[in-house]
Amino acid sequence: MSQEIITLADRVLQVPPSPTLAINAKAKALKAAGEDILNFSVGEPDFDTPQHVCEAGKQAIDDGHTRYTAVPGIPELREAVCMRFKEDHGWNYTPEEIQVCCGGKHGLYNIFQAMLNPGDEVLIPAPYWVSYPPMVQLAGGVPVTVPLDESMDFDLNPETLAAKATDTTRAIFLNSPSNPSGSILSITALKAVAKMALERGWLIVTDDIYETVTYMDGKLPHILDVEPALKEQTVILNGVSKSFAMTGWRIGYSAGPAHLIKAMNKVQSQSTSNPAAPSQYAALAALTGPQDFPGVMKEAFLPRRDFFVKDLESIEGVTCVNPSGAFYVFPNFSAYYGKSFNGTELKNSADMSAYFLNEAKVASVPGVAFGSDDFVRFSFATSMEVIQEGMARIKKALAALEG
Repeated sequence: MSQEIITLADRVLQVPPSPTLAINAKAKALKAAGEDILNFSVGEPDFDTPQHVCEAGKQAIDDGHTRYTAVPGIPELREAVCMRFKEDHGWNYTPEEIQVCCGGKHGLYNIFQAMLNPGDEVLIPAPYWVSYPPMVQLAGGVPVTVPLDESMDFDLNPETLAAKATDTTRAIFLNSPSNPSGSILSITALKAVAKMALERGWLIVTDDIYETVTYMDGKLPHILDVEPALKEQTVILNGVSKSFAMTGWRIGYSAGPAHLIKAMNKVQSQSTSNPAAPSQYAALAALTGPQDFPGVMKEAFLPRRDFFVKDLESIEGVTCVNPSGAFYVFPNFSAYYGKSFNGTELKNSADMSAYFLNEAKVASVPGVAFGSDDFVRFSFATSMEVIQEGMARIKKALAALEG
């Protein structure tokens, strides 16, 4: 009866739930039911939060930091974010240009709620993180996909970007290193973005959540280093989830023009209010304490990446761009589309991912969720033993296909 009486908002009906979280939940449920599931779906470091960070969170509780804080975060944490930007990049920000939020996803949501009007277009290079288009849609905006080519290592093609831009383009997403591909945008691509953004007044939303997880030599290219004049047109999203294995603490932060941050604070004040107080003090310890933890994780991730890519490329018909950052591989399985198992044809990445889960007991995320249907994403934030077993199962499953 309630379904007939209570109608749902159009904005909710037009967006799907997060596919990565849904697949992770399904994999965990199957494992709890006794299935031998190897889970490569979740984007989460397989490390414990550093001990000194945990102790800071516990101490915050003991010290009575369990009440509301200022909506944009405690002053000490916002100052620490400014300090990190200065020490790590040479960028100057003030606490008034910083918002602390309930994880990186929340920060991006705040950005679009604060700056998009109905019909505003946002350019989103694909493959993209699954939540980018829905967050734009929920704010009344229009996501416009800018396809990236595997043959170019998923770098941004300036001609493709220019062809997708219109008079109603309001912003562009940058995510480098990328989830799901692990690719890094080149200086050439960033220069092209900078030129168009300056000429057309675009807001640049740069999601830097994986900036400390890179395998390249030299400094990671960044839009603000390529064109410092864009600072007043750029909002940076970052956080402690990936750098310090703090996904469950739910602390992200944004940096941008003060008037935009002020508007985002207004949005946050009417939704979550402040992020959890103990988590803020834990994040403060992460940003002001030793900065060697990301390097420890990278040391573990690198051999896993190398094995994963090499083993995938040893499979006939499979290609895989070697990720320069993050902890994902994004192989192309389209050569196997059209093949069948027990009379059922695999037509796309959703079918392929379901086949891996049902027959190989390997959980992955279909590329269609990232806007690129030829691919399937696997996380290598798991042990080498699990990766080796997973690859053995994938090879066996592919060999069993007919046609």
